[in-house]
Amino acid sequence: MKTFETLGLSPVILKSLATLGYEKPSPIQEQAIPFILKSKKDLIALAQTGTGKTAAFSLPILEQIPEGEHALQAIVICPTRELATQTAAGIRTFGEHVKGLRVVAVYGGESIVTQIRALKAGTNIVVGTPGRIRDLINKKILKLDTIKWVVLDEADEMLDMGFKDDLDAILAETPTTRQTLLFSATMSRHVYDIAKKYMHDVQEISVGTKNVGADKVTHEYYVVENADRFAALQRILDAIPGVYGIVFCRTRAETQEVADRLKQANYSAEAIHGDIDQRLRTKIMDRFRRKQIHMLVATDVAARGIDVDELTHVINYNLSDQNEAYTHRSGRTGRADKSGVSVSIVTGRELSRIRMLERLINKRFEYKKIPTGKDICETQVRAYIEEIEQIHGNAMPQASFFDTSVAKLEHISKEELIRYIISHKFGKLIESTERSRDLNANLRSKLSGSSAPKRNYGKTNFYRNKRSGPSRSGPRSRGTYRRTT
Repeated sequence: MKTFETLGLSPVILKSLATLGYEKPSPIQEQAIPFILKSKKDLIALAQTGTGKTAAFSLPILEQIPEGEHALQAIVICPTRELATQTAAGIRTFGEHVKGLRVVAVYGGESIVTQIRALKAGTNIVVGTPGRIRDLINKKILKLDTIKWVVLDEADEMLDMGFKDDLDAILAETPTTRQTLLFSATMSRHVYDIAKKYMHDVQEISVGTKNVGADKVTHEYYVVENADRFAALQRILDAIPGVYGIVFCRTRAETQEVADRLKQANYSAEAIHGDIDQRLRTKIMDRFRRKQIHMLVATDVAARGIDVDELTHVINYNLSDQNEAYTHRSGRTGRADKSGVSVSIVTGRELSRIRMLERLINKRFEYKKIPTGKDICETQVRAYIEEIEQIHGNAMPQASFFDTSVAKLEHISKEELIRYIISHKFGKLIESTERSRDLNANLRSKLSGSSAPKRNYGKTNFYRNKRSGPSRSGPRSRGTYRRTT
C-alpha cells in the first residue's frame, strides 16, 4: 500500500497530514503527487470533485518552495470565490509547518484594497478567481514573472462559465518555463482547446473512466408532467427521512421560487444564486455546512465551489442545458467513501436526455415511481420507530412527571398506546394519503428500460503536439502528449 511518505513528501508536510488525520493518499494523489515532484511536464488530471484534488497539486508544490522564499511561486485559478477561499484555506493547513509560507486569496465581492495590501506584503501562492486576478494584473499589482506553477482548478467549470478570455490574459503573463497543472472533472472540447494553446509535453492521468460519474453514486429518475414537478419534489423529499442535499434549478428565478415554496411548506431550505448578496451567501453556506439547513436550492454557477462531503442526495429539479453539468451536479454527493443518490425529475419529452447522460457517464439510470402518500407515510413511521429503537436502553432523564404519566396510561395496552402515539404524530399525514393522486406520467412503452453502453478508456495514447494537447478531432503533430488511465 502506498503512503504519503513513499510518494516522496518530507517530514514537514507529513507532520501536517498526520495532524489532519490523512492516512493514505487517494487515487488522484497517488498519481499526481510523484509526477509533479519529479517531472517538469505539464499535467492534465481528470478526477471528480471531492477526490482530494487540492492536496494532489498543493502538497508537491509546497514541497518544492524553498524555505524562506519571498517571491511568488504559484498561482491557483478557481471558478468561484467559494472554491478559492476553501482552496487557500486548505493550502495553508497543508503548509502549516512550512516556515514563512504565505498564501493570499483574491476574488470579487470583497474589498480589493485589503487584497492589494496582502499582496504587497509578499506571498508565495495566490489563489483566486479569473476576473479578480486579471484585474490585479491590469493594475500592475500582481506580477507573474516569477511563477513556477500555474494550477487551473476545475478548468471545465471555468470555461463553461465564460472565463476563457480572462484565462488567456492571465496565462499570457506567465513565464513559458512554468509547469501548468490542469485539474478537471470532464474532458470537454474547451479543456482540449486550453491544452492545445497553453500546454506542452503534457501527460494526462485519469481516475476512473473519462467523464464518468462518482462510483458510489446511484442515479435515479422520475417521469412526471411538467405541472407536477414541484409536487413530485415534495413527495421525493418526504420519502427520504434525513435528506441532506442540493436541489439544482436552471435559472435564478426558478431557484428562488422553488426555495420559497419549500420554506412555505415548512421544509428546511434556502436558495443560493447570483442575485444573493455575498455576505448572505456566506451565512447560508455556513448554516448548510452545520446542517441547520437541510436542502440548498441552487443554480449551477452558485453551487460551483461548494465542498460538503456528507450530502446524501442531489436532486435535478430541471436538467441543465449542458449534459456535462450533470457530472458536476451528481459529483456533489457520494464523496469521502460514502454513498449518494442523484435524482432527476424529467418529463416524457426529456427521456432522450436520460439516455444521453447514461452514455456520457457510462452508468445506468434507474426509473423510479413517485412515492404515493401511503409510501411516504410508511417510510416516515418506520423512520420514527427506528429513532425510538436507537434511543432504547439509553439513560433517561429523571423527572417526577414521568412516573405520573406512566400511571395515567397504565390502563391502555402497549399495542393501543403505540397506535395512539403513531396516530397523534402522523394523523395529518395519514389523512392526506387518502387524497394523494398518482403523479407518475403515463408513458407506456417509453419506459421500456435503459442501458449504458460500456466504453473502454483503459489505454495509453500518445499525441504529437507542440505546446498543445489533442484537439477534439484527434491527434496533432509535434511535441508529446501522454494519456494514462
